[in-house]
Amino acid sequence: METIGQYKRDTILTPLFVTLEVAMDIIIPLFMANMIDQGITGGSMNAVIRIGLMLVLMCMCSLVSGLLSGWFAAGAATGFAKNLRQRMYYKIQEFSFANIDTFSTSGLVTRLTTDVTNVQNAFQMIIRICARAPLMIIFSVVMVFSINSRLAWIFVAIIPVLAVGLAFIMLNVTPIFSKVFKMYDKLNRVVQENLRGIRVVKSFVREDYETEKFKSTSGDIYQNFVRAEKILAFNSPLMQFCMYACTLLICWLGAQMIVSETFTTGQLVSLLTYAAQILMSLMMLSMVFVMITMSRTSMRRISEVLNETVDMQNGQIRDVSDGSVHFRDVSFGYRGNKGELCLRNIDIAISSGQTVGIIGGTGSGKSTLTQLIPRLYDVTEGSVAVGGVDVREYDIEALREQVAMVLQKNVLFSGTIKDNLRWGKKDASDEEMETACKLAQADAFIRAFPDGYETRIEQGGNNLSGGQKQRLCIARALVKKPKILILDDSTSAVDTKTDALIRSAFRDEIPDITKIIIAQRVSSVQEADQIIVLDDGRVSAIGSHAELLETSSIYSEVYESQQKRGLDHESAL
Repeated sequence: METIGQYKRDTILTPLFVTLEVAMDIIIPLFMANMIDQGITGGSMNAVIRIGLMLVLMCMCSLVSGLLSGWFAAGAATGFAKNLRQRMYYKIQEFSFANIDTFSTSGLVTRLTTDVTNVQNAFQMIIRICARAPLMIIFSVVMVFSINSRLAWIFVAIIPVLAVGLAFIMLNVTPIFSKVFKMYDKLNRVVQENLRGIRVVKSFVREDYETEKFKSTSGDIYQNFVRAEKILAFNSPLMQFCMYACTLLICWLGAQMIVSETFTTGQLVSLLTYAAQILMSLMMLSMVFVMITMSRTSMRRISEVLNETVDMQNGQIRDVSDGSVHFRDVSFGYRGNKGELCLRNIDIAISSGQTVGIIGGTGSGKSTLTQLIPRLYDVTEGSVAVGGVDVREYDIEALREQVAMVLQKNVLFSGTIKDNLRWGKKDASDEEMETACKLAQADAFIRAFPDGYETRIEQGGNNLSGGQKQRLCIARALVKKPKILILDDSTSAVDTKTDALIRSAFRDEIPDITKIIIAQRVSSVQEADQIIVLDDGRVSAIGSHAELLETSSIYSEVYESQQKRGLDHESAL
């Protein structure tokens, strides 16, 4: 009921109008029988006109009730789907990175679209047809027994046949639909990868390969749906068999009873009408059954998102006193790695306002280490303190307001440059944005655009170069005026001169902000107050540039190799 929300009225009114519609449909055959027996067979035109007018009124009432039930059912179902999508989307916003890692992006998209649509259709059929069909069956059977109990047993005999047939269909179809929806996840993933990497696909002339991959995945979905539909196809002939078998038996036995004058023509007509209503209602129930079978898998997948336990509990402290960071015997492992630790026994103390460089090979845990500071992940063992307080004791929003992070993947959103900069601070003034852009060495290229800061950015920033995107992301982080600034390899796409200018601006203009710089180039961190060398998830060495050249073989090897590459490049020029 919580998901139905403000659409409770429509949800309640739908079965009420359905009940009224059923009541009219149940009464109409009785009046038809009376009109035949009293008016046509009895030769009374007055009875035909009188009963006929009453039938017209009841038909109109049934029609209006049916229209209103359909109207309210559509409103309730679409509202239910809207609220369900909202709940899922809001729940996803609460997820930590560890929660998000549990689901694939394509899987979440499928759950928010295809799965919700399936559940919406099932919900609409439940509140309308599941209210109508059982009522129609119950009242029609009661009326049939009241007319002739001997003929009524025909319906009782046919029910076990239907039950066995529907059980067979359900047991065989449900596993196929479960498999199909997982394939939808795969299909979404294939499409997303293709669209995201369309430039790479075209540059390597791999369109045929991508087309074949899509064709293979969609073909798997097609084949499984065909298997499911072949089984579901038994539903219609089963219902038709039951309907025509009942009709034939009623006509055969009823005709004999009419001849023996124990049954009237009007009663036979009303009995056939009730038979049609009963069997049509059973057919409707079978349709609902098929829809519920399909949506059952979808509902389970949606429930997985809604019932996912958010593994981060919000703290109460909102004031971050300074930008100091202290890792105390920290170990960390991703949930997907089945307990394997990627950081082990990390002990690092960073004073407020310091500039700290982090360097290490691919997979050494550099990005993972910094993601523990704003609680994108929680530590597995040990603790991380910011401003002398364990980060788990902070209100997450308050903590992240004071920690600005520029990730490896530069994400910009469609809109103007100003729109993107204001992600850092909603009410940032033009002066604040320009100051941040100057520090990030972005102001010059922005002003070179015809529209300046009002320049439109395409989705993903596709109309900007890699270096321009990196500098805009750095400026966006600076607009926040954080106490801690984390740059995760955020100047890899800019030239060494621009990189040096950014570091110089940071040193001179924002000395009070703690700056943590992850870099592949030694030149990007060699002026840092301390440099941390990571190797295989452990701290290999800590010290200044000069100290590490003397004490750390890993650092000195990286430095010498980069120096050699630099000299070779100059010689080639």
